[in-house]
Formats: sequence, structure tokens, C-alpha cells
Amino acid sequence: MGDIKIVECPRDAMQGLDRFIPTAIKIEYINSLLKCGFDVLDMGSFVSPKAIPQMRDTEEVLNKINTDKSATELLTIIANKRGAEAAVCFDQISYLGFPFSISETFQQRNTNKSIDDSFHLLEDVYSLATVNNKKVVLYLSMGFGNPYGDEWSDEIVYNWTKRLNDTFGTSILALSDTIGCATSDVLPDLFQSLINSFPSIEFGAHLHVKRTDAQELISAAHTGGCRRFDVAMKGFGGCPMAKDELIGNLPTEELIHWMDQNKVKNNLNTEAVSITMNSVDKVFEPFNSWIPKPIAVKS
Repeated sequence: MGDIKIVECPRDAMQGLDRFIPTAIKIEYINSLLKCGFDVLDMGSFVSPKAIPQMRDTEEVLNKINTDKSATELLTIIANKRGAEAAVCFDQISYLGFPFSISETFQQRNTNKSIDDSFHLLEDVYSLATVNNKKVVLYLSMGFGNPYGDEWSDEIVYNWTKRLNDTFGTSILALSDTIGCATSDVLPDLFQSLINSFPSIEFGAHLHVKRTDAQELISAAHTGGCRRFDVAMKGFGGCPMAKDELIGNLPTEELIHWMDQNKVKNNLNTEAVSITMNSVDKVFEPFNSWIPKPIAVKS
């Protein structure tokens, strides 16, 4: 394993696109990503097809991708017990990702459940995961603030982390900047405080960023001790349940550039990454009215 764990997120990149990407194209793209050396691939979700129609073919994709020669582990998002029951049936899946918002408004909007309901649902999710040898990745959504006027503070983040850890023995928790409001002032202290307080938890950063801020925010999170980053090639993505204007994911190529500049070890296959990066526009462009400005892979 490299010094940083890299979670590539084609699911997050695709889920907000205007038009459905054919299943065959998804399979080809994910097979290409599986050759790149990412630690984890967030590749689909078992959620209502009415809520996220783009992901309605996750089961078929899982059945047809080739994981035999890849060390990359697979993660799928679930939002209820039914989704968890479906996901644990797949031996290929290592992680169940569960979005748990500390904003009541967003939890209702994202999963149609209250925070309290979602907390109790986690009992079933952790039980299913344990019985089926899966791990749960908790995404603490709106982890750096929210646009709804719901209360947010470092203390609220700490208290929810403590409650989740005390109740479920949380092993992986990703602070999710769902709307792109994290700043380099907040990131180091928040990560450092949480990592020092909960040494048994692997903390990650799921940042939605403007490309111009990417390097600064990566550095800030890393300074605080974060060693797990969620990314998406060319910064595609954003949560369609958060607000009308999607803010893209942390671009994979920005993290690669930052690691190269700071001599941070990783296990990426440079040639495979380059080949896959060059295919991104062909995969996404026909199915989306908004395309980020192409950026060359930095070395």
C-alpha cells in the first residue's frame, strides 16, 4: 500500500449526469479503472432507481466486470436495509458505503429519512456487513457545513463521530464536503482533532472542490493527518441531492500531481491511469450537458 489510500469514484462521477450511460460503456470504463492500481473503487449503488436512475444497472455491471487480476477493492453505496441486503450478496464487494448526514435537512433530502431513523438503520447495516464479511464506510455528509441553516460546528462533528464509534465500532469514516464549503483553515485542525481522539478510525476526505482550490485543500487535509482521499477523474460528479448546482469531485489528476510534487508514494499504474484518463471525455461527454474543461494529466 502507498502512503495514501486512493478511492476512485466513478459512481459519484456518473450519478448526476443528464442521460443514462449504457451499461456496456460503464463496464468497459470500470474495467479500465481496475487496471490503474487504485486502492478502492466506488463503482455503484443499491438505491432506488427513481432517486438515482443512473445507477439502476449496478448489479449487471458487477456481474460483468473483470476483477480477477485487480487488487482494487470495490465499494457500493447503500441507503437502506434493502440496499444492504442486495449488496452483501456480491463477493466482489468489500465495502458498504452509507451516507450519514449531520444536517437534518440533507439527510431527509438524500435518503428520505431523519438522522435518528438513519442512526437506527445502521444497526441493520452493520449487522449485515459483519455476518457477510464486509466493512462499512460511513460518509459524514455535510461534514464541513451546509447551505440550509442547520447548525454545524467542530463539536457537532466530534459528538457524532463519538456516538457512531461508541455504538457501532466505526472503523472507516469519510468527512464529506457535500457542497464544497471546506476551507484550508478548517481542514487541518478538524482532522487532527478527530484522528487524535479516535485513533482506531481510518478517516478520509470526500471533497467536492473547485479545481483551483484542489491543491490547497489536499495539503490542508494531509497536514491534519488525513491519508485517505476520494477522487474522480477530471473532477466529474457531485451529489444531485445536495443542491441544484453540482460541485465536482476532487480531480484524480490533482491528487496525483500533489503526490508527485510532495514525493508521496502510491501504487498507481501510470500507464493505465493515462490510458483511462484519455477515455474519460468519450465516456461522459455524450451523456452530459456540462463537461469540465479538459485538463492534461500532470506528472
